[in-house]
Amino acid sequence: MATLVSSAARQPDGLIPSGQLWLARPTLAACLRGTIVRSTVGHVLSDEDRINRFPATPLCSLSWWFTGRSEHLVPQRPDTMADLSSPREAYPGRWVLAGPQTRPSSSHCAGPTHAMMVMFMPDALHQLTGLEPQALTDRMVDAQTLLPPEWIAMCEAVQRQADDAARLECLEDFLEPRWQACRPTQPLHTQRYGDWAAHLAQRAAMSAPGRSLRQLERRIKRWAGLPLRELRGFGRAEQAFFDIIASDTAGESVKWADVAAGAGFSDQSHLCRVTRRITGYAPQALYQGIHREEAFWVYRIWV
Repeated sequence: MATLVSSAARQPDGLIPSGQLWLARPTLAACLRGTIVRSTVGHVLSDEDRINRFPATPLCSLSWWFTGRSEHLVPQRPDTMADLSSPREAYPGRWVLAGPQTRPSSSHCAGPTHAMMVMFMPDALHQLTGLEPQALTDRMVDAQTLLPPEWIAMCEAVQRQADDAARLECLEDFLEPRWQACRPTQPLHTQRYGDWAAHLAQRAAMSAPGRSLRQLERRIKRWAGLPLRELRGFGRAEQAFFDIIASDTAGESVKWADVAAGAGFSDQSHLCRVTRRITGYAPQALYQGIHREEAFWVYRIWV
C-alpha cells in the first residue's frame, strides 16, 4: 500500500501540521509521483492562511474533496500572483482532472477543508486512459466528462472510504492491474524530473520509426503534454530545490550562485527567472515563504 513519507509534523513553529505526502507502492512507482493530502479540519486559520500556493508542474493530477471545497484564485495580471482580492472561480465538477501546468496557481478554502490530490506521470496517464496530456495542458476539467466509466466508479469508491490510508489503498488496487497491463517494457523507477525527461527522450527515440528531432519532440509532447526543453527546465528547478533544502537541513547558509551552478543553470539570474516562472516568486522570497507562511505547505511536504 501507499507509504506516508512526509508530514507537516515537521513544519516550522507556528504553522499547522496539516499536510501529508504519500508515495505509491513500488509496483506503481513509475505511474504515480505521489499523493498530497491536506486537512485544515479542527484548525483555526486566518483568511490569508487559507490560501494554497502551487508551482507549475509537468504532472497530471486527480483531486477529491472530502470536507469543504476550494476556489481557484485568478491573478489580475499574468505576471503576478493572486491574493485575497483576486477574482475566484469554482473548480469544475465533483472530482477535478488537471493536466501539466506551465504557470503557478493559487486556491482558497473558505472554511475547513480536507482534500487529496493524486499526481500522475503524464505518460502513465496517457497509457492508462488514452487521454492526451497535451490536450489537458493548463486545463482543469470535470473528471466525469473525460475519464472512462470504470474510473468514475473508482472515484466514487475512493470518496466513500473512511480514511486517507483506505482511500489510497482503494485507488492503488484499481490502478495496479491496469498499469501492469499497459506500462512500458522498461519503465523508469526513479521519478526525479530530470531522470524522467531523459528516460522519456530515450523512449521516444526507440519507440517507433522516424527519429528526426521534430518527430521525437512531437512524440514526447504527445506523451507528456510539454516539450522536452520545458521538462528539462523542471528537472533543473527541482534539483535546485532539493539542493537548497539539503543546505538548510545541514544548517548551512544558502549560496544562490552555487545552487544555480550545481543544478545546471547558466548563472544566478537564470535560476531566478526559472524559479519565478515556475513558482511565481524569486528564490529568496520562495525560501522565506516556505519557512514562514501557511500558504506554502505543499513545498514543505515535498521534501
